[in-house]
Amino acid sequence: MSLHARASSLRGAKPSPKKSSALQEKLKRLGLTRREDLLLHLPLRYEDETRVTPIAIAIQSAVDAEGDHVAVQVQGVVIDSQIQFRPRRQLVVRLADASAALTLRFLNFYPNQQAALAVGNQARCVGEIRQGYFGAEMVHPRFRVVLPDTPLPETLTPIYPSTAGLAQSALARLIDDALIGDPLAEPLDAAFLGQARLPVFWDALKRLHHPPAGADARALAERQHPDWRRIKLDELLAQQISLRQAYRARREIGAPRLAASGDLAAALVRRLPFALTAAQVRVDAEIRADLNAPYPMQRLLQGDVGAGKTLVAALAVCQAVESGWQAAFMAPTEILAEQHYLKLIDWLKPLGVEIAWLTGSLAGRTRKRQLAAARTAGLVVGTHALIQESVDYERLGLVVIDEQHRFGVQQRLALRQKGQAPHQLMMSATPIPRTLAMICCADLDVSVLDELPPGRAPIRTRLVRDGRREEVMAYVRGKVRTGQQVYWVCPLIEESESLQLKTALETHAWLADALPELNIGLVHGRLKGAEKQAVMAAFVAGEIDLLVATTVIEVGVDVPNASLMVIEHAERFGLSQLHQLRGRVGRGAWESSCVLLYAEPLSPAARARLKIIFEHADGFEIARQDLRLRGPGEFIGSRQSGLPLLKYADLETDLDLVETARVLAETLIDQSAEKAAQIRDRWLGGKEALLKT
Repeated sequence: MSLHARASSLRGAKPSPKKSSALQEKLKRLGLTRREDLLLHLPLRYEDETRVTPIAIAIQSAVDAEGDHVAVQVQGVVIDSQIQFRPRRQLVVRLADASAALTLRFLNFYPNQQAALAVGNQARCVGEIRQGYFGAEMVHPRFRVVLPDTPLPETLTPIYPSTAGLAQSALARLIDDALIGDPLAEPLDAAFLGQARLPVFWDALKRLHHPPAGADARALAERQHPDWRRIKLDELLAQQISLRQAYRARREIGAPRLAASGDLAAALVRRLPFALTAAQVRVDAEIRADLNAPYPMQRLLQGDVGAGKTLVAALAVCQAVESGWQAAFMAPTEILAEQHYLKLIDWLKPLGVEIAWLTGSLAGRTRKRQLAAARTAGLVVGTHALIQESVDYERLGLVVIDEQHRFGVQQRLALRQKGQAPHQLMMSATPIPRTLAMICCADLDVSVLDELPPGRAPIRTRLVRDGRREEVMAYVRGKVRTGQQVYWVCPLIEESESLQLKTALETHAWLADALPELNIGLVHGRLKGAEKQAVMAAFVAGEIDLLVATTVIEVGVDVPNASLMVIEHAERFGLSQLHQLRGRVGRGAWESSCVLLYAEPLSPAARARLKIIFEHADGFEIARQDLRLRGPGEFIGSRQSGLPLLKYADLETDLDLVETARVLAETLIDQSAEKAAQIRDRWLGGKEALLKT
C-alpha cells in the first residue's frame, strides 16, 4: 500500500487516484517512498505551541537578545477581516485579545482561509511579529480556528524539510500515522546503550518528532541532545555496515592473480635516475600483495602533489604485464592523459611494453589503428574513451584511474566491466582527512604516499594585491631572462561583468603587449584537443616562455623548467585547486614561487582560504582545513562518488560517534548479520548497491 493510501486508510478516508499520484510525486522528491523514510525524516527545527503569549507581550518581545525575530504563538478573536487593495490585493485580519490587537496579512490566500478568519472566530496563530505597513503584524502566519477551551499541545511542534505544494500539516499527518505502527527494532544491546548513555532507538525517534514541552531546546537545535546522538549513531552504523559488507563481498569475487616474479618492475627501477622513497617502496609492496590475491584489488592511492603516484602505478602496470595481463590507465582530461602517456612511454617502452593511446579526439584511420592496438597492448592510456562500447580488451587485469573523484560511479563501473573483475587502483592528489576517510573509504584499502622525493625545494607562496600586477610582470620578465618558464592562470575564458574577472584571452593580449620580447602561449578548455597538445608540447620543449592558461593545467602537467605560477583572482579558487596549481612548479632544480593575485575587498571565506594556502604546504593539512570550511558533502563530492550523503551526522562534531560506529559495524557484521541488515536497510533501502562500484 502506498504511503498516501496507508495514511488515508488510517484516517478512514479513501484517496482519489489523482490526488494520491500527486502526493506520491511530492514525497518521492523528498526521498520518502517507505514507512522507514517517513520515520527518519526528522524535523529541521521546532516551534513552541505549548503556550500562548499575550499579544501585547509578544509585540514587545518580538526580537531576541541577538536581534533576531522569534516565532511566537498568540490567540485571540477576529475583530475585522477584509480584502484590501493597497499596497496590493491581500487579506488583512485584525486579531485581538484582552491585552492588544495584531494585524495578520495574507498576500496569497484561498477562499477557505478567508472564511476561517471570519469576524467572531477565535484563532491561534504562530509567526514572527514585525513592524510593517499596518503596524505590528504577522505575514502569512500558521493558524487554526479554535474554541476558547481548545487544549494546547503537550509537545513542541516539528517543522520538517518539505517541497513545493506539500504543506507542513499534510507531511506531519503522514509522519504521525507512520509512528502509529510497530516500533522499529532495537539492534543494539541494552548494556552498550547504558554504557554509552544513549536511549533506545524507537524512543529517541518518537521524542525527536514530538519533544516534550520541557525538552532542552538548545541541545535539540544543535543536534547534541542524547536523542539526536542515538539517531546519528544509527545513521553512521548503516553507512559503515554497507561499506564494510561491500568490501567483504568483493573478496568472494574471483579475479586474475597477477603473480609475476617482479623482474619487469625491478628493471624499471634500475633505469630510473633516482631512488624510490621509503613511502613508494611501502605502497608498492601493498599493491603487489593485492595484485597477487585471488580477489579484485580496490585500493585508493593518496599522495600530495609530486609524491610519485604515477611511478607507483607504473610498477603495478609492470606486474600486470609480466603476468600476461593488460592494464588500462584512465585520466579525466586529454592533457593529463597525454602527460601520463608520454611519461609511461619513456619508462616502459624501452622494457618492451606495448602501449596504446586512446582519446575521444582520435578519428578515422588513426582511431581504428588505436582500437586494434588497444585490444592486445600491454597498456592502454587515455581518457573516458577507454570505456566506450567499441573498445575491447583481450585480458584486462588492472585498471588505474587517476583523479578518480572526477569520474562518476557509472564511468568507473563501465571500465571495470571491460574485464573479468580486474584489479582497480584509484589515485588522488586531493588527500582525504582521516576523519572523512573512515566514512567514505571504509569499503577500500587506502595507501598513502606521505613523503616527497628528496631534493624538492619548498615553493614560496606570495599574496599580492591586484593593484601590484606591474611588479609581478617585472618578476616574470626576470625569471624568463634566466631561462625559466612561467604559468599565468586565469579562472575564466570569456567576459563576466558580474564577477569582473580578468579573462585568459584578455590577459594573453595584455601580456603580449606588455612583454613583446617573450613568446607567450595560450591554452584553455575550448581549444580542440590537437591544439591543446601542440601548445603544451611547445611549452614542455621550452619554445614558450610564458603560458597563459585556465585550470586545464591544474593536474598532471610536469614541466621541470617552469618555476613560477601566477594565479589571477586567487580568491575565486578553491583550496584544492590552489594547491594543485601551485604543485605544477617546483619540479626541477630552480627555486620556485607561486604568486596569488587577489582583488579586494575579500569575503571572509576567501580571506580564510588564502590564509590557509599561504601558511600551509602539506596537502593533508590543507585538506583538513578545507573540510572544516566546506563540510564533508561538498568536499568529497558524495553524490558523484556514489556514497549516500549523511543527513544528520556531522563529521567534525560527531567524531566520537564515527569511531564508535566504525568498530561497532565490524562487530555486528561478525556476530549478528540480521541486526546489521536491519540498520543498513532502514537507512539505505537499496541505495547500498552503488557502494559496490
